[in-house]
Amino acid sequence: MDEIRDYWLEYFQSERNDDSWWGRKKALCRDRDAEIVRISGKGIKYEELCYSNQRGCKYLLHLSFLLKQQETFIREEQVVPFEFRMENGKLVHHQEISMPNAPQDTPVLTADSMRGLSDERFAYDRRAAVQYAERWWNSYNPAYRTFDVDCTNYVSQCLRAGGAPMRGAPDRGNGWWYQHNNWSYSWAVAHSLRWYLSGSTAGLKGKELESPSELIPGDVICYDFQGTGRFDHNTIVVGKDAYGMPLVNAHTDNSRNRYWSYEDSRAWTPDIEYKFFRIGE
Repeated sequence: MDEIRDYWLEYFQSERNDDSWWGRKKALCRDRDAEIVRISGKGIKYEELCYSNQRGCKYLLHLSFLLKQQETFIREEQVVPFEFRMENGKLVHHQEISMPNAPQDTPVLTADSMRGLSDERFAYDRRAAVQYAERWWNSYNPAYRTFDVDCTNYVSQCLRAGGAPMRGAPDRGNGWWYQHNNWSYSWAVAHSLRWYLSGSTAGLKGKELESPSELIPGDVICYDFQGTGRFDHNTIVVGKDAYGMPLVNAHTDNSRNRYWSYEDSRAWTPDIEYKFFRIGE
C-alpha cells in the first residue's frame, strides 16, 4: 500500500486550512492552544476485491496524535474507516467511509416506563468505569454483542463496570439492562440513553450540567449532531486537558482522549447540541 502511505504523507504535510477534516482538526488544536508534535498511523486492511485491472480495498486507519498543551502532553487516538480503488496501478478513488446511521424508529423511554423502580443507591466507581473505557476503546468485550453503531453499547458497558445497577429486564422499553444477549433500548440506542439519564430516579441516573468544564472522568456527554432533538452519539469522559476541558473515549469511530466537542468529526455540524451528565450523584 505504498500509494496510500504516500497519500497520507502528502496529506499531513499540506497546509490546508479549509473545512476538510484535517483543516478543522488543526483549527481545533489552535483554539485549544495545542500543538501537534507528532502524527503516526497504521492501516489495517479488512476487505479487498481485485478484478481485471482494478483493485478495491477497505481499511481502518489508526491515527495517533501527540499533542502538547502548555507543559502537558496528550496522546489522542482515533480509528477511521477508509476505502480506495486503483486502476492500472494508479490511485483513482480514496475516501473516508461514513459511519452507519443510528436507528430512527426506536421508542424513547418515558417517565411512565421508569416508574416502580426502587430508590436504590449505588457507589459509582469512576476509576473502574474509566479503566474499562481505556481497556476496550479499540476492541470489543466478547461478553457483549457488538453493534454497527456501538457508541452507546460501549458507554453502557463502562457505566456497568463502574457499578451501575441494571433494572427493567426483560422489557426492552423499561429501565436500563443487558441480559442473555438481550438489552433495553437505553442500553444500546443513543437517544434512549440520553432520556434515561434525564428521567431515571433510581439506580443509574444523570444530573444535567451546564458546562463541559464541570464534567469529571466517568461522566457522559450526549451529542445531537444535526440539532434536531434526536441524539446520535454518546461518549464517556476519561480525562481532562491542560485547561480542564474533558477528553472522551468512544466507539463506532473508535476514539481515545478525543476533545469533547467533536469539531473534527465528519458528523459535526454548526447546529450541534450537547447534553452533559454527572453520573452517580
